[in-house]
Amino acid sequence: MLQPGGTGTPELSLAAALTAIVVGTLLGTLVLALSGIPGTHTGAPAMVLLRGLFGARVSYLPTALNILQLFGWSIFELVTIATAAHTVASGVPKWGYVLIAGVLTALLTIRPLGAIRVLRKYATGAVLIVMCYLFIQLLRHPLPAFTHGTWSGYWPATDTVVAVAISFAPLAADYMRHSRSSRAAFAGAMAGYSVTQVLCYVLGLLALVTVAHGNSNDIFGAFIALPVGSLGFAILAARELDQSFADVYSTAISIQNLRPLWDRRVLAGVISALVTAGALWLNIADYENFLTLLGSVFVPMSAVLIVDYFADYLAKQRSEARGSEARGSEAPGRGWDLSAAARSRWAMLLPWAVGFVVYQLINPGYVSWWASAWSSFGQDIGFTPASWMSASILSFCAAGIMTLLVRRVTKLLRREAATAVTHDGT
Repeated sequence: MLQPGGTGTPELSLAAALTAIVVGTLLGTLVLALSGIPGTHTGAPAMVLLRGLFGARVSYLPTALNILQLFGWSIFELVTIATAAHTVASGVPKWGYVLIAGVLTALLTIRPLGAIRVLRKYATGAVLIVMCYLFIQLLRHPLPAFTHGTWSGYWPATDTVVAVAISFAPLAADYMRHSRSSRAAFAGAMAGYSVTQVLCYVLGLLALVTVAHGNSNDIFGAFIALPVGSLGFAILAARELDQSFADVYSTAISIQNLRPLWDRRVLAGVISALVTAGALWLNIADYENFLTLLGSVFVPMSAVLIVDYFADYLAKQRSEARGSEARGSEAPGRGWDLSAAARSRWAMLLPWAVGFVVYQLINPGYVSWWASAWSSFGQDIGFTPASWMSASILSFCAAGIMTLLVRRVTKLLRREAATAVTHDGT
């Protein structure tokens, strides 16, 4: 985020970085919260909801991409936890911490609701105390001038922050479906996720620009160098287990969209074993760029989901208000077919693809061959991204507008087909 142009390029000023953190978090969390509301209405997990959007068979495509993303993030989380723990206490080898984190993740995932209650009751309070303490300690160090640096690359930096929140959008309904009301679910996701992400980003930013002196490789050491920093950092590392738990749990739920009869607890155990093995043997250093690239897939997909679902929901509400349907006969959102036999809606792949292309033309990421290919394509069609362009915002808007157009065209075609059938019948 501080160097959106890559290593060796000018860094954002502190003012620009803080603004990117807040704006990117709010944009990403808004999409995340809205993506989970259909789950609250229907009680369905995220990947099952995609049956209503794309149809049962077509939903296998985003499900497979989400499983791939979640496997990668699960491995990345275990590596992060093990690296942090080994930095604090080097007496245990890093692979030992990977095994410990993998076992704990499996136990949390087998009983997810109980795990959430324990985390909420004990771990969250401990993390809050640690974060307040670390903020106080870091703010005792002199900060660089707020305007020292550049605003150039502000939107790519913001897109990076958006992508972190958006990466959880395909998971949101897995948890928000347990909420008692859509209002509570939306407020909880917006407040909980946005406040937490802003605080954690700012905490990392302060550590980087003060104790670490801009050296991102020394970010763990920056926390440990603080008084009692090792204890506080150990608590944060342990709390990171909720991320690996969420990734593994949602991987199991996503696989159930493909194989509904498979036992979730068995899946959780198998997935935990696989990601633990991956954390032990895979080189995760370059995988983060791929995960960021894969995450860009879900910005336009979330737009298609949100626009199509709420357009359907509002149309149903208007229809009920006119009295054309029996009041209270069906819960909101039940118009979507979430069964395993839901008909395919191939047309909905078009707005998703358009949004993805818009995103890549503006911000193709940091995988060199991929970025070069999209830059060449942009030159071929005479497109050069401007500094004011946000890949996340424009991709979301493009996919949303195309979704409305596809809905309109599909509706007109159905009317014409119905009219033709009526005429044939008479």
